Amino acid sequence: MLSALAFFFVLTSYYIVRPVRDQLSGAVGSSQLPLFYGATFVAMLLLTPVFGAMVARFPRKRLLGWSYCFFIACLIAFVPAFLAQARIGARLLGVVFFVWVSVFNLFVVSLFWSFMADIFDSVQARSTFPLIALGGMAGAVFGPMVTSVLVGLLGVAPLLVVSAAMLGGALLVLLRLSSHDAAGRAKQAEEAIGGSLWAGVRELWSRPFLRYMAILMVLGDGIGTLAYALVADYAKAHFHTAASRTAFYAHMDLAVNMLGALLQISLTRWLLTRWGAAWGLVLPALVNVALLVMVVFAGHGAVTLFGFTVPLLAMVMVVTRGYAYGMTKPAVDALYTRVPRETRYKGKNFVETAVWRFGDLVVTSGVSALGKLGMGVAGMALIGAGISGVATWVAQRAGHSPDLLPEGRPAPPARPAASRAS
Repeated sequence: MLSALAFFFVLTSYYIVRPVRDQLSGAVGSSQLPLFYGATFVAMLLLTPVFGAMVARFPRKRLLGWSYCFFIACLIAFVPAFLAQARIGARLLGVVFFVWVSVFNLFVVSLFWSFMADIFDSVQARSTFPLIALGGMAGAVFGPMVTSVLVGLLGVAPLLVVSAAMLGGALLVLLRLSSHDAAGRAKQAEEAIGGSLWAGVRELWSRPFLRYMAILMVLGDGIGTLAYALVADYAKAHFHTAASRTAFYAHMDLAVNMLGALLQISLTRWLLTRWGAAWGLVLPALVNVALLVMVVFAGHGAVTLFGFTVPLLAMVMVVTRGYAYGMTKPAVDALYTRVPRETRYKGKNFVETAVWRFGDLVVTSGVSALGKLGMGVAGMALIGAGISGVATWVAQRAGHSPDLLPEGRPAPPARPAASRAS
């Protein structure tokens, strides 16, 4: 229960920060997103091995305390910058804050799960981790709700103080957990949790499954990034204050996380159990094709849902992200249980950081270039539908890759920790 409460605080803090970040992209539009994602990609290339080295060298509980205090201080330090957003400019502040939020996600969320791996053994983890994740999902829903309510009352900058308070609450709970270790291993020496960035590159070239996952990350997540870029242009055109843009993105985050939670407790579990993890990759790709075909014909149109008029582009972004979090992610994690432990850490780490951000950079640069050439939303959606069709084929191949271990067979042991430091 304490772990679930801590994760609730962590994701509440993160999902208060996300709309604050996204309103900056809505202020500048898709033309500036390549700069945002390019800076983030470079930061991920530099910091992923640094993160691994720090985890390898320092006790994780100490690293967790230092990191959380650092990010709490950063949140407070950003308050004057957002009070002066009009003078600083959304472009400059956006580059800095985009990179910072990505680093926040890498350290705060990843370190939380490293800490959980320290205090629970594998038998306990099977029964407790789903409950802890449920606490996080509650935070992912609560965070956008708090943001959408408070931004109209307080403005954008004070939201960072609220986020810092939530992160402080998470740290207090985690420090209490560290002194009451559920598995009685508080002083046990800790192993590194993954490999260096370059070991991940070697894994990418040597394993067909990992190559499929890298391609799928670029193609599949690229559709979400395409929707994000188009929504940024929509937000720039229709919302003219930081508070209104923040509320708009908070509402979308709320809808995304509610859809993700609904999928996780209903369709996803049935699909993965009955038909296998491969279908958890294929179905979201097919949904993306259908959504983008709708955009081809409707463009900037709107749809009516439960009596509310919703921009079609916003609906595409919500459904795409909802399926990514609620179905694709659980399916991917299930498939990674069928690869050697070294691949699970080193290769997965590289795909889900550097490859992911590289895909974001490619897609946003493409959207910017096509926009300058005069291509409209319908044309970009048509290209996206074709890409989603290719992603469907890659997803099917990834789910049946020849180097995946058979269901139920344990993964071969990894090399000694000294050879895979971080």
